[in-house]
Parts: sequence; C-alpha cells; structure tokens
Amino acid sequence: MLTAERRQRIAELIQQQAIVHVKDLCTRYGASESTIRRDLAYLEQQGILERSYGGATLVEQATASALPAKDIDLQQARIGAAAAARIGSGETVFLGPGQVPLAVAQHLVPRPGVTVVTNALDVAAYLVAHTEQPVIVTGGQIDHRANALLGHLAEMTLRELRADRAVIGVHGIQLPDGFTADSLAGAQFLRTVIELMPRVTVVATAEQWARVGPAFIAPLEAVDTIVTSLDAPPAMVWDLTQLGIDIIQT
Repeated sequence: MLTAERRQRIAELIQQQAIVHVKDLCTRYGASESTIRRDLAYLEQQGILERSYGGATLVEQATASALPAKDIDLQQARIGAAAAARIGSGETVFLGPGQVPLAVAQHLVPRPGVTVVTNALDVAAYLVAHTEQPVIVTGGQIDHRANALLGHLAEMTLRELRADRAVIGVHGIQLPDGFTADSLAGAQFLRTVIELMPRVTVVATAEQWARVGPAFIAPLEAVDTIVTSLDAPPAMVWDLTQLGIDIIQT
C-alpha cells in the first residue's frame, strides 16, 4: 500500500471511531510501528489528529474540516487548508466546482463569518450539512459531469452578486496556453467568474500543471494567486512568479 493511501485510510478511520491504536493500525495495514508512528506524526501536522501514548485521538474539528470526504486526498486537503487560510472573517468568497475547491470548503467550516457563493452542488451540500454559515447557490442547469450549475442563468445570477475573492479549480495550467477547462460550458462560466471577481485564486494539484484542456479559460496573468503542492514543476512555478502571480506551495 502506498504511503498516501495508508494515511488517507487512517484519517478516515479516526474520523469514524475517534481513536486509533498503533498496534491495531500495524495489524490492519501490515506496517511496522515506526511507519505507523510517522503516519500519525504527519496527520498530526495536518491538524487531523493528536498523538497520544500508544495511538492518537481525533482533533475535535477534524470531522468537519479535514478529510471527511473519501475522495479528497491529502494533497488536496493541504491545498484546501492553505487557500482557506487566506480567506478572512467577514469575507464573501466564490467557490467553484472541483475536488480542490471542495477541500477549501471543508476547511472553512470552523471559520466564523464567511459567506460562500457557489455553483458547485457538492460544495453547497457539504456546507449546508456542516455549518450554519450563509451559502448562496447560483441558478442554472445542472451539468452532471461537473456536478455544478452552469449556463446563462448561472452567469446571470453571478452578475447580481458580489464577493471579495474567488477560489476556482482548473483542468490545466500551461505556458503559453493559460488556464484551460475540460468543457466549453465550464470554461465560459469560469471566464465570467474571473471577469467579475476582484481577486482570483486558482487551486491546483501537481497533475494540473503542464496540462492543456480543450477549452480556454483565461491567460495566466488573469489570476492573482495559485495555491498548489510542493511537487509542482519548479521551472513553471518560476516562470509564473515572473508574471507577477503569487505562488503558494504546501
């Protein structure tokens, strides 16, 4: 079993039962005590658990904010936490569809006074289930592939709203192609988001770098910040910083 997969499973397990023991984890995952202790130390750094003698206990807020959805991996969770940390109390933020924006939403749960505008159905459903913070959902037609509301009505709704910043995911980041999406409807909606929002943050895993989707969203210079992982391509990261884009790696 890969390290990331084992750590993901431990994170999910501790959310289910609130406490884990090193010896039980060794048996369950066929790993040595030293390996499991390193896993627990890593998850403690992510704010998911607190180590104790012989095991670990769940951090109280982790059920709401760390890795509650099994499809959110640790890389996405770290990026989500870093992006959420930049959102201030009292702000209104637009969150787009995608797994990494969903991770941002999960880390906003314990943050007071944040209003979320979204066209992402999973983001809206998660926040409604886990917080009483204001959530505004755009209208539009459901795009089942993106699990989001898109089209003319979604764009019209967005134009009637105001937010301090937007946090969006993309399919690809590439020079000189810019930001791209995997669908024309999704690209058009994100183009409107970038046009309307005073600050735009792109959240992307390493897989999105040096990849080009079929639908153009915007040139690289159109966004303010990219929050990504430490293994993003160093040469591309350097090139984008030279364009004035703030790159945050976590």
